[in-house]
Amino acid sequence: MGTDALHELTAAYALDALDEHERRRYEEHLAHCEQCRDELGSLSEAASALSFIAAGPAPPPQLRARILEHARAERTNVVPLRPRWAIPAAVAAVAAVAAAIALAIWASSLSSKVDSLQAQRDQQQRVAAVLASPGARALPFGRNGRLVVTRSGEAALVFTSLSPARHGMTYEAWIAQNGKPKPAGTFAATDDVTAVVLGEPVPRGASVLVTQERAPGTELPEHKPIFSAKIPKKSGSAS
Repeated sequence: MGTDALHELTAAYALDALDEHERRRYEEHLAHCEQCRDELGSLSEAASALSFIAAGPAPPPQLRARILEHARAERTNVVPLRPRWAIPAAVAAVAAVAAAIALAIWASSLSSKVDSLQAQRDQQQRVAAVLASPGARALPFGRNGRLVVTRSGEAALVFTSLSPARHGMTYEAWIAQNGKPKPAGTFAATDDVTAVVLGEPVPRGASVLVTQERAPGTELPEHKPIFSAKIPKKSGSAS
């Protein structure tokens, strides 16, 4: 197995999805590959953050018991944490998000609130699926952000402590290739963690940008990028 192939095992190793032979080979590689250690740490931060995206009120004892019972039934899907370089499985992150959503729904009797929470849960599940994709790569995106891109080009942005956009403005993501940016979705900052899947696939060699634009968004960027990152053209190369 070549070095490039070992680079692509980072997400699978983090989710404990490798067989015994692949795990030993990857751990030998990890011991002297700073790039993979950094990428594994980035995925750890992003996946850990997902489990705290949504918060709800304290549940009644009966609801808490049902959630714990369901978690035990799904025990075979939960990846054990490693002493070093360990991250929670994306499945565990989704379970934590779903539990928080359930508690919030219990606390609210307004249908509009339920619809909003459903949309939030769907978004979080999509983000978790990107993080869990085999060969997904995590790139720095600003001071407190990560851009995670799958082999097929599906991408997610995860920020911690993102400040709200200015009054009358919204955050807008762009994918730029050959100097031509196209819109990839708008989003708002949320408490603690902001996570969003881009609305368009990201080709290798393209750049992902985020600007603040007039709400509800524009067809072309009118302001300078606040965050940006370029996707490597080849697997395993640095950005």
